[in-house]
Amino acid sequence: MIHQYQMDGLNIVLDVCSGGVHLVDEIAYDMIARYEREDRETVLSAMAEKYGGREDVTAADLAQCYDEITALKDAGQLFSEDTFEPMAGELKQRTSGVVKALCLHVAHTCNLNCSYCFASQGKYHGDRALMSFETGKQALDFLMDHSGSRHHLEVDFFGGEPLMNFQVVKDLVAYARSVEKERDKQFRFTLTTNGMLIDDDVIDFANRECSNVVLSLDGRKEIHDRFRVDYAGNGSWERIVPKFQKLVKARGGKNYYMRGTFTHANPDFLQDIRTMLDLGFRELSMEPVVCAEGDPSALTEADLPIVMRQYEELARLLVQKRREGDPFTFYHYMIDLSGGPCVYKRISGCGSGTEYMAVTPWGDLYPCHQFVGEKAFRLGDVWNGVTNTAVREDFAACNVYAREECRECWARLYCSGGCAANAFHATGSVRGVYRTGCELFRKRMECAIWAEAMRTKE
Repeated sequence: MIHQYQMDGLNIVLDVCSGGVHLVDEIAYDMIARYEREDRETVLSAMAEKYGGREDVTAADLAQCYDEITALKDAGQLFSEDTFEPMAGELKQRTSGVVKALCLHVAHTCNLNCSYCFASQGKYHGDRALMSFETGKQALDFLMDHSGSRHHLEVDFFGGEPLMNFQVVKDLVAYARSVEKERDKQFRFTLTTNGMLIDDDVIDFANRECSNVVLSLDGRKEIHDRFRVDYAGNGSWERIVPKFQKLVKARGGKNYYMRGTFTHANPDFLQDIRTMLDLGFRELSMEPVVCAEGDPSALTEADLPIVMRQYEELARLLVQKRREGDPFTFYHYMIDLSGGPCVYKRISGCGSGTEYMAVTPWGDLYPCHQFVGEKAFRLGDVWNGVTNTAVREDFAACNVYAREECRECWARLYCSGGCAANAFHATGSVRGVYRTGCELFRKRMECAIWAEAMRTKE
């Protein structure tokens, strides 16, 4: 399978299964589109009719172009076969029962009252609660006990707002560090925060112990303050931005992300990206809201063309800034055309429910943070492990080939079948397809590939 598209003067041909990206002239672009549907003579005749009037194009040139396409096909770089499907189930079974990452919900409560919050303002449709040190310690022990021979383990402190339980966060990190050597493990911690409780103690801790920090900012003040308000209805932008700036400056280049959400209120989210850049932030992410159809925040059909144009303009801005020596990173445009994810990752996805799980303040295990509170998806707990093996097996069977709609999608080996949580909330099945999400993802990938291909012109 191939995928062809044009953007800003580049004719791009993606060979789906090999991952090869080819920048070609217009003749090769047209010829490739016909190559598998028509025989050689028919293709050359059509090309001669279309381009024969040009002085710089001869019959020999057309024949040579056709032969070069054939050579690429023979080399497995065009029209390559999909040989991955037989591996899909086998690869995931090899890691069955091995856990490499946890999302610790240290706080099911929040000091903001964001109406679009998928977590029901941090409560996850349940009671407010804080995780105890004992429960968190057991979660870390569970992770180490079930991580097999894996050395590197990932833990994200999440909520709600995890800084509302900051002492427990610090105590858990201290415990993990105290046992790393004897258990032959190394922890990488991430902190996700709305910023309201950031102070010098938090900054020092995050920069010392956290491999990454995710900071919630929706961009423009008027957009951010539309949703991200406290319980008195006051916006949080002016309170958190100086704290974010101080933290990022103190990190001295260590990983962080400004993580925003765009909704029906701001499909023109590039303006929010520009605001983040003006504030001095360079590691950026803007995610489309995922909420029930009919929700005032939900993106509409009318919003989608605007969003698509924003993705294109964002890619152009990324290239422009790179050329000016002032580069920035956009999370969804991070792509490695020379290598990229391994085959396992391409076909198996994020590992939710198998390699990655979320832990509630009470120690319950769920496939990921977006399933917390959905009782049917409770896997077990950190004391007894996974007891709901049927759910784990359902997630283990989730791969890009488990969804019929994905089989003919050119982007399938980039999204690995998409987000199981988004699929479930959109269709009622973890093997469903969140179609709006698919449209946006395909557009992001086209823009990401174009932006990376533009390096050849720089």
